[in-house]
Amino acid sequence: MSSYSSTALVNVFDTGKYNTELQKIQSGSCTVPPPKPLLIANPLEDGDFPLLLFLHGYLLYNSFYSQLIQHIASHGFVVIAPQLYSVAGPDISDEIKSAAAITNWLSEGLSKFLPPNVRPALSKLALAGHSRGGKAAFALALRKLNITTNLKFSALIGVDPVDGMDRGKQTPPPVLTYVRHSFDFDMAAIIIGSGLGEVKRNPLFPPCAPKGVNHEDFYNECQKPAWYFVAKDYGHFDMLDDDTKGIRGKATNCICKNGESRKPMRGFVGGVIVAFLKAYLHGDTSDLLAIRDKPEIAPVELKIDYFV
Repeated sequence: MSSYSSTALVNVFDTGKYNTELQKIQSGSCTVPPPKPLLIANPLEDGDFPLLLFLHGYLLYNSFYSQLIQHIASHGFVVIAPQLYSVAGPDISDEIKSAAAITNWLSEGLSKFLPPNVRPALSKLALAGHSRGGKAAFALALRKLNITTNLKFSALIGVDPVDGMDRGKQTPPPVLTYVRHSFDFDMAAIIIGSGLGEVKRNPLFPPCAPKGVNHEDFYNECQKPAWYFVAKDYGHFDMLDDDTKGIRGKATNCICKNGESRKPMRGFVGGVIVAFLKAYLHGDTSDLLAIRDKPEIAPVELKIDYFV
């Protein structure tokens, strides 16, 4: 990867140059309905924009990621965040199938919901997920359940991914094998971890991203190119919106150990995702290398690893 220039330092942690809109799309709302309800963040200006499919965490609403996905969209990406379920058991098989069905719908149905001047670049598609959604994203990339899609993913993002309760207590289908570099997918990957995710908030609840099934283990099994960023003093839900309403939203404030505020972590997660997507969908590595070489430019304190 080439080195960055001094002019590259770094606006990815701030809102980008594009104006954005946020749309709620219900399944069954048109002649080519999406398989699941969607939240779509897209630029409003003219252009051909890469796509990011973003899968939500366990029992969370896609609306909890509104600020994060708008941040990403403002840098020139169309972000599709489905609501995969309202209630779910431990098995993620249905989520994998739903994510694949949504991927297959994109080429036929997405453009009907975008402004006419916003053209989805279907050949530049990335897959991401948070928490259990991160596990589902990796499971789809690894073709678990022998599921394939009619569009190819070019980049994979795990935002504090979790594969179950503990080593040996993975939820089905398991993703981690505990064999280094065992993940077999043909794309670049980035793992974004939370330093406080493996810390209990109180004795009544387990940590939200337990050691043995968390970001560290996912990164260890990635093959190159792979990137790993851990925000030291922030927690498992700190990339969500400042205001997450309802009982589930309130639970995000009391179940997991959190940092002092969500804004720095959300800005960091959005920014490093943008830098990664620019590197592997646009071929522009300047921002990603800038964060690697000058981590103090990030709004959070970082631990960084990579092999490319």
